[in-house]
Amino acid sequence: MTSKAKIDPWGSLDIEDYRKLFDEFGIESFAKYKHTLSDNRYVRRDIIFGHRDFGRIMKAIEKREPFVMMTGLMPSGRFHFGHKMVADQIIYYQQLGAQVYVCSADLEAYTMRGMDLPKAREIAVNEYLPSYVALGLDLDKTNFWFQTDYVVPYYRFRDLLSKKVTLNELKGIYGKLSPGKILSVLAQSADILHPQLEEFNGPIPTVVPVGADQDPHIRLTRDLSGRFQLEYNFIPPSSTYHKFMRGLQGGKMSSSEPKSSIALSDKPKDAMRKIMAAKTGGRPTVEEHRKKGGRPEECTVYDLLLYHLVEDDKELKDIYTSCRSGALICGECKAKCGELMAKFLDKHHKRMSKAQNKVKTYLDKRN
Repeated sequence: MTSKAKIDPWGSLDIEDYRKLFDEFGIESFAKYKHTLSDNRYVRRDIIFGHRDFGRIMKAIEKREPFVMMTGLMPSGRFHFGHKMVADQIIYYQQLGAQVYVCSADLEAYTMRGMDLPKAREIAVNEYLPSYVALGLDLDKTNFWFQTDYVVPYYRFRDLLSKKVTLNELKGIYGKLSPGKILSVLAQSADILHPQLEEFNGPIPTVVPVGADQDPHIRLTRDLSGRFQLEYNFIPPSSTYHKFMRGLQGGKMSSSEPKSSIALSDKPKDAMRKIMAAKTGGRPTVEEHRKKGGRPEECTVYDLLLYHLVEDDKELKDIYTSCRSGALICGECKAKCGELMAKFLDKHHKRMSKAQNKVKTYLDKRN
């Protein structure tokens, strides 16, 4: 990536060198927090690679002071392993004491993805929330809302945001605009900042875990927080940035392309079929692979092990070195990955069955 114009929250992003984001956008390296948060595999494996103002969040964690973790979900397709990365971070921060705010971006799904609103709500309720709970989220300690169905202070604040930003500024950040895109941008800023309104917590440190493609939203929201200092005394939101999981065929992982991803509601046999057809970093023949070794850095099967399926770092390193040496061939690695995936999905599906009732009870209380 060589220019800022390539960061598009609604487009396709392919970052070859994440370090360039440090110089081009002012994102800071997350390395200084690696030791302190080494119990998180995304941190110790450099998958969470950058941040803005995470120091104030770390201070709150260490001093056991209140802070907010805010994120959103896009209810436009099935919940897959790319989404799980964010869910794991939500749960991790909740366990560290964060007040968790989770937004279902059904308005954005409608304006930007062409989703039917009832369908978007159905996906959030049936795909996302049960998986969140099955993975470990405590809904009773979670503030969840739909962008189209929330409280008056949120909507009032979203409308007030329009006074502090210009059309030229939005064009400079996002390029070509539409009314739907403008509304979506203001809604996302309201999502991030509204926990600091007096009707909620008042000024409070807030962290938003995102992929690098969402940084335009973070930069705008941080700027807007400063423009409302006299009215609200906001603390600029902090952010962390994680690397993207590649799709199983290479390129972007997407709910709209079933072959590119494994959904957490997939049957184990279907997941295995996708793994066996996945793009690897292996050589054209077994003989060449034994001789030259594999390239795990280019392997989407290794990505599944790295991001999700192998918790033990030594075990992961053994897989990596065996692949590089040629001792481990792709068929064997896929079989191992498939076995681990089947075990994970089997447990997850059992937990999801129980989680469905918890989600229903939680939503009934809100209504």
